[in-house]
Amino acid sequence: MIKEENIRVCPVERAGSLDNRIRKWLQDPQKILKPYIKEGMTVLDIGCGPGFFSVDMAQMVGQSGRIIASDVQEGMLQKLRDKIQGTKLEERITLHKCKANKIGLSESVDFILAFYVLHEIPDQEAFFNEIKSILKTKGKIFITEPPFHVSKKDFKETVRIAGTCGFTKVESPKVFLSKAVVLETEYTGVLN
Repeated sequence: MIKEENIRVCPVERAGSLDNRIRKWLQDPQKILKPYIKEGMTVLDIGCGPGFFSVDMAQMVGQSGRIIASDVQEGMLQKLRDKIQGTKLEERITLHKCKANKIGLSESVDFILAFYVLHEIPDQEAFFNEIKSILKTKGKIFITEPPFHVSKKDFKETVRIAGTCGFTKVESPKVFLSKAVVLETEYTGVLN
């Protein structure tokens, strides 16, 4: 088993670089995710960091929807907690501390966002198997990776691993300074 302290993640001290106006202009969560997130959905934001995408997604799912913002670092979750405290979004966003090698959710979700996080996950096969058990039938996962950390070859390998775990590539959306793919769970004959 891999120890959490051996996992390379973006440190909490650099959270400001993940959540600023320039990034919002270059990678607008509303523009990127609008085709995938609908009102009433339950969405899992894996590696949510300070909540750059979580806040916008909470607006997109509306009052009847919910965001589960998951991160391995309590400091990142605290930054998001501080951001939403006292707002209407506080009721829509559930904070969840995961482990380095396990998300640890038992409920089903409609959509998963893994933005700039998969390269930090040591066992991608175990990750895809776990999220397959979380995603509803025909649920989608939007994976985006930074080109400066993930080569084209490594990204193709991630998509291949996902395929062996029962995911089908739906599309490759364009995201500024990123490699991106949307995958869907294959129909298993069992409805969630």
